[in-house]
Formats: sequence, C-alpha cells, structure tokens
Amino acid sequence: MTQPLEQIVRRKLSDEVFDRLERMITSGELQPGDEMPSERVLMERFGVGRPAIREAMQSLANKGLVSISHGERAKVLRLTAKSIFRQVDLTAKIMLSQSADSLEHLKSARIFFERGMAREAAQRASANDIDDLRQIIERQRMSLGRAEEFIDADMEFHTRIAQISGNPIYVAVSEAMLAWLKEYHTEMLIWTGKEKFTLAEHEEIVDRLAANDVDGSEMALLKHLERSRALYAK
Repeated sequence: MTQPLEQIVRRKLSDEVFDRLERMITSGELQPGDEMPSERVLMERFGVGRPAIREAMQSLANKGLVSISHGERAKVLRLTAKSIFRQVDLTAKIMLSQSADSLEHLKSARIFFERGMAREAAQRASANDIDDLRQIIERQRMSLGRAEEFIDADMEFHTRIAQISGNPIYVAVSEAMLAWLKEYHTEMLIWTGKEKFTLAEHEEIVDRLAANDVDGSEMALLKHLERSRALYAK
C-alpha cells in the first residue's frame, strides 16, 4: 500500500526566531523586567535579518510576553493570571457577539463559579473583608442613576468576594468573566428601577458572609445572580 505523502512545511524565519526568543524567556535566560537583546545582537546570534527579528518580537508582544515601547528596548513581562486572561479578551468578546449560546454558557459558568466563591468567602472572610464589601455597596448606592459607575461598583463587589479566597487565579477568572459580560449588561437601559433590588441582594450576601453562613451565602448569591441573569442580553 502506498504511504500518504507527509509534506514538510517550510517555516518562516520569524517563527524560528520566535521559538528561540520564547526559549530564552522560558528557560530563565531572560527574567521578568530584563531588557531583550538589541536587534543587532539578535541578528548576529541567529544569522537572520532585521524583519524576522521585528516580526518575532511583535509576536512575543501579542502574546503578552514582552512590552514594546517606541525608542526603548523590549522588556520581558511578568506573567500573571490577569495578564493571561487579557490576551483573550478580544477573541472572547467576538465569540460572545457571534453566538447567543455562548452568552448563555458564560452566564451559567459565572453562576457556577460564584457559588463556589461565596462558600469559600463565608469560611475565610475577615472583618476587613466585610467592611470593604459594605463600603462598595455604599459607593454603589451613591452612584444610583449613573449607569457606568453603578455597573463598575457591581463588578468590584463580585471581584472583591473572589479576592477573599487569596487565590489570584480566582480573581483573574472573576474579572475576565465580568468584563466579557459587561458588553451585554443592559440593566440601565431596559430594567429601570431594578438597581435597588441589586443593592438589597448585595446587602443580604454580605450579611450571610459576615455570619460565616456557608449555605446561606451561596443561596443569597444564587438568588441574586438568577434574578440578574436576564439583565444581560444581546
């Protein structure tokens, strides 16, 4: 039997340069905060021209591995959960805009995630955590009638609950999902007057957290998100 052809695809020089530069970062040869070698040094090291170096460097920047500033050497960035999620912000928003199912899936994922965050927070919340949450609610109350400020405070409230876990990945997940959902938050346009329900529900959540009531915190948050899920619409 004749074997199928297995074509070898010739890679672009810039792709090879990208792999070498990425290896310099992942191996620890270059550390977060370090400047990347100059274009001339890299051209000599890899035996390639300036266009390949520049294209590879731009690919590193697009992936959040380096920052490029005009007139300065590129610098290696310190990767965090937050910076990683920011890399997919645009593609996530495009996916949501193209599919109603994706938006519903995101709403469900958020509820699943935040129920767990509420249970975690109820076990770990300090007096300072509770005080911070009450201050956020007060700022939210003071912003009634100003849609952007009200929604920003709403997002801050939910992210602050995730912060109680002490896990930066949880915080990054919370911030990412809320940022993606914000594109579809139409509460102020369609559901005028529902803001006071939000404030009352936030207060109930904090009361349950302050009492270290694990089940009660989860149920209060679930009730809040199930009611508000209809407020995110295309």
